[in-house]
Amino acid sequence: MAEITESTHASRQASVKRPNVVFEFFYRLFREKPLGAAGAVVCLIFLFAGIFADLLAPYGYNHIMLIHRMKPPSGQFWFGTDNLGRDILSRVIYGARLSVIIGFSAATLATLISIVLGATTGYLGGRFDMLVQRFVDAWMSFPDLVVLIVVVAVAGPGMLSVIVTLGCFFGIAGSRIVRSAVLSVCEQTYIHAAQSIGCGTNRILWRHILPNVMPSVIVLFTTRVGAAILAEASLSFLGFGVPPPAPSWGGMLTGSSRNYMYLAPWMALAPGICLTLVVFSINMFGDALRDLLDPRMRGHR
Repeated sequence: MAEITESTHASRQASVKRPNVVFEFFYRLFREKPLGAAGAVVCLIFLFAGIFADLLAPYGYNHIMLIHRMKPPSGQFWFGTDNLGRDILSRVIYGARLSVIIGFSAATLATLISIVLGATTGYLGGRFDMLVQRFVDAWMSFPDLVVLIVVVAVAGPGMLSVIVTLGCFFGIAGSRIVRSAVLSVCEQTYIHAAQSIGCGTNRILWRHILPNVMPSVIVLFTTRVGAAILAEASLSFLGFGVPPPAPSWGGMLTGSSRNYMYLAPWMALAPGICLTLVVFSINMFGDALRDLLDPRMRGHR
């Protein structure tokens, strides 16, 4: 009885002394992956700016001040003004909200589609896998931008249509990455052991396969966020994205920015730099997450 009490007390002490998982993760992130940590900080800054754009923006995104047309960056207008006298800093902040919403929503939808298609085809195999993968091959054979333009033109411009289009497009193409990860996991001994003791398909997929392919899924999600933001910017640049006057970083790069590029270069530099910085930061943070969460990378320096 005394031995049981001592063992229970020792286990309680071990559980108390065990460090917080979240604190340990961020400690490893800032210690081992400083570039990924910097990317995470930049992403959080833009996410915070997009959520609280109404409080942070000094002016409305469509507040016209004709007496301040094409003013260069100054103390009053940090990023300058455009050809209509609108504050570019305010429009960039409001544009961050659109880019963040579209990027994360489209990436979430794309990741869910990739998991469903990739996990089921990779585990079930057979004729179902062959049919689905031939469809994926045919889907990937079409030019990316042409398919997006056609679908958005048919569905109509707007945030919802852009999110659904980008989510379905990237989700179907990304299913091959999840499928390859599932195929490698299915060859492990513990999968065969689970099958031999009579575990069902759903249990094997959710309890044994998906947790082991999550590093690949996380990297896929982060890359899809950056790709969705760039794709939305490309659609807005061509006039198929979110319709004006809603500010979009891609929309701010076209139209008046191209017409007045030599007279007011800050009109294109501000949204272009923000777009590049966000996509680069997301990719760096995704690579750091992959290295930290992958069990095969633990202990690697």
